[in-house]
Amino acid sequence: MCFFFSLIPSTFWLVVGFFVLYTSTKAEGTLQKFGKILAIWIFIIASFFPICGAYMTLSGNCPMEELFEGMHGHDEENEDIF
Repeated sequence: MCFFFSLIPSTFWLVVGFFVLYTSTKAEGTLQKFGKILAIWIFIIASFFPICGAYMTLSGNCPMEELFEGMHGHDEENEDIF
């Protein structure tokens, strides 16, 4: 669950990185080099969101799963009733 929700900020940062990369191609000299380096850095940051989301999901530490289980009545105490 955390993995899927981590795709939202990752997509945002990918769009920002693409915009920075696109605008840096229109610049010249040092500004163009800085823009490309900044775009690469933004792409690296965007890649951390799905990696962290996958880790949280696979390790079982996702707080959203516990929240959804509590909302749907899948607590350990309720399993004895059924």
